[in-house]
Amino acid sequence: MVQPVSDFKSKNGVKRIVSAFSYSMDGFRAAWQNEAAFRQEMLVVVIGTVTALSMKISAFEKLMLVAVLVFVLVVELINSAIEAVVDRISLEPHPLSKNAKDLGSAAVALAIGIAAAAWAVVLFNRFY
Repeated sequence: MVQPVSDFKSKNGVKRIVSAFSYSMDGFRAAWQNEAAFRQEMLVVVIGTVTALSMKISAFEKLMLVAVLVFVLVVELINSAIEAVVDRISLEPHPLSKNAKDLGSAAVALAIGIAAAAWAVVLFNRFY
């Protein structure tokens, strides 16, 4: 049986890679323009990255400190995508819509908790 093919999946090779990169840049642009939380978290990522890279810790610790901050951005982007899909379906209040948005928000909270814990462990080991 032949699967229907989306217009978005019709490209191959380098053309697909270029298109995927373009879509990703559109996503970053949309997140920056429309999501205050993304802009706030990006500020934390920039400050945290500069801080981590300037600390006298191992390269692995630097990588992990930056990675957990980027992880927060990844989860925020997924949360924003969930919210956009829910809003696209309907702006009317519905328990399932609230549940979807709350679950996405909980995922962001967990990611922030993981990042905070990682930073606390590294800073504690570095300074105490």
